[in-house]
Amino acid sequence: MPQSSVQSSAINRRLFCKLCTAAAIATGSRSWGESATVRGEDGYRLVAETDRQRILKAAAAYVELQPATITSFPSSKSPGGLHDFFSQADYFWSDPKNPNGPYINRDGQSNPDNFDEHRKAMIALSIRMPALTAAWLLTKDRCYGQRACDQLRAWFITPATRMNPNLEFSQGVVGVATGRSYGIIDTLHVVEVARAAGLVAPKLMNAHDNAVLKDWFRSYLAWMKTSDKGIKERDALNNHSTCWALQASEYARFIGDSETRNQIHRRYTGVLLPTQLGVDGSFPKELVRTKPYSYSIFNFDVMAALCQSLKGVGADLLTYQLPDARGICKAAQFIYPYLKDKSTWPYAKDVEHFDALPVRSPGLLFAGLACEQPQYIALWKTLNPDPTDAEIIRNYPIRQPLLWVG
Repeated sequence: MPQSSVQSSAINRRLFCKLCTAAAIATGSRSWGESATVRGEDGYRLVAETDRQRILKAAAAYVELQPATITSFPSSKSPGGLHDFFSQADYFWSDPKNPNGPYINRDGQSNPDNFDEHRKAMIALSIRMPALTAAWLLTKDRCYGQRACDQLRAWFITPATRMNPNLEFSQGVVGVATGRSYGIIDTLHVVEVARAAGLVAPKLMNAHDNAVLKDWFRSYLAWMKTSDKGIKERDALNNHSTCWALQASEYARFIGDSETRNQIHRRYTGVLLPTQLGVDGSFPKELVRTKPYSYSIFNFDVMAALCQSLKGVGADLLTYQLPDARGICKAAQFIYPYLKDKSTWPYAKDVEHFDALPVRSPGLLFAGLACEQPQYIALWKTLNPDPTDAEIIRNYPIRQPLLWVG
């Protein structure tokens, strides 16, 4: 096809998408009564009505953007190759007493000089691809769905741009390690991508691309389950193990691995819940960190998302509780007052970014629906769903709850 024809086709597609978006946004939706009790399939309608304009506005911006994977951001610091994800540990800094020696830990204080471009690219994927998928769900406009699939092809299928399915070089520390188990938390931002892929890929991608896509997630899940780094992260004692479990659950869900999902269900009831949640609904291991408010919310959101992810596997984990009543409903009961009024937080303030919190908590939505607490849902609707602080975004992996409540 002549270049002029290709350009004309692209322009026409962009114009068509813009017109479709404008029409979709203009189509109003009635507001959801805050006093209503919402359960089951009504959750989808609640989120669709709450987020419709937000989703379509975002999709209108993202539909014209080209995918940019880690191969667009090579680093001379990386011990790996062009297709290997690379990042540096956030809280490690040069030692003033030994500037040329190993980096030292300053917990909670992110080093701005770290190489962060691969993580930024992955976060951009995690923001754009689910939003495009959500817009496709709302409007049935293939334009959005196809652009979501373009992101999947670039990251996981196309040989020239795809990422290798491991994190051997994530969150390395200068002079200490080229990569660490803690780095597996970086792909927490792929969780919602996998969730979205399970909805859009079977409908709009051909059989070959679907097979290659699933093979990528199958390979990555196998690495998470069998590598030394993966096993160490699985067995961590704080939010890292919760994040490992959410990732494994969603990747297994996408590829149809019911055995792994059953294993994670048992791990939640037998390990994660009893060892991480306090009898008062707090997360004691997060409260002793230098960012206790942020990490308490973060672990609550991830644990609630894990329970939502495992729906259909054994007992419903959102309503499950230990004999002493510990469960997600108890965790929500603990954190809710501090999401509603941060000034009542009785613990230490975070050393950084305390003023940027709270943002819209997906855990609050999931618990509000499952635990039948409409006040949680009412608060969820008022919180900011699109933070701009980079550090908050880094710890905010679920942005399109529409993909989770259907």
